[in-house]
Amino acid sequence: MDPIRRHLLKAAGLFVATRAFANDQQGANMQPSPVKPRHVLCFLGRDDKLLQPPKAIAKTIADFNFEIDRTYSQAKSDPRMERSFGVCWDRVFPKAWSAADEAAVANHKSVLYVQSPPIDQQKSAAYAAAALLIVDEMFDAGAIAAKGESAGVAHGVARWRSLAVQARKGSKTSQGLKMTPAVTKACRLAFAKRPLAGDRYYESVGYHLVGLPEVYVATSRGSDRDAVKLMDEIADAMTEHGIEATLRDRKLTLSREQDYAESDFKFNPYGIVRIDA
Repeated sequence: MDPIRRHLLKAAGLFVATRAFANDQQGANMQPSPVKPRHVLCFLGRDDKLLQPPKAIAKTIADFNFEIDRTYSQAKSDPRMERSFGVCWDRVFPKAWSAADEAAVANHKSVLYVQSPPIDQQKSAAYAAAALLIVDEMFDAGAIAAKGESAGVAHGVARWRSLAVQARKGSKTSQGLKMTPAVTKACRLAFAKRPLAGDRYYESVGYHLVGLPEVYVATSRGSDRDAVKLMDEIADAMTEHGIEATLRDRKLTLSREQDYAESDFKFNPYGIVRIDA
């Protein structure tokens, strides 16, 4: 078995040898809401072969308890996709998509949805890394575009694959393979959307997919670019030092109030950190 895949299976608690350890950890990370996040991945193909992935990618999907959604997948184009991807393209990273990616979306002939199981907070990074692995392998299997539906974010093929490389490199340490902050960061950049401009705040959405609360930054603090920099800084600190320690050190508080309903994939059960002026 590929060492990266074996490592992710262990971190997700899906490898028998480490299942007892994973269960022991559940009590230390009680979730503040009964809602458990799920990844929903959308893939576009050039033909209907996309709906029957090769055995290798089908095994990857099954190994991590992801599943293909046969209800909404379809062997024909979806006229809504061009507008949907247009809204979802990541506009923070320079050249996150290209004209070729836009053309692929416009000319797609099939749509495949893959979703994860509900995810415990302490396993979020491992499942996000698994989701990114699935995205990467789906491109090998013939996908021509991909979008993370749970936060509404899309990247071009080159950017998706670059993030997958970052996650793989970030897991390798002198002590072996680990779920390091570098892995979590690559997954956050892959599956979270920011900044969304609200009436009072620039908002992130999708941080729950790596086990973190959202970060909202008051628009009065500066530009959207300033907000993104602060969002990433706070998220990196929470990943490396822990949520409670970061909030305490920065004198921030956690709020449970949000606009998304619990039934919405964008709902964050870990709350929101609001940074005011």
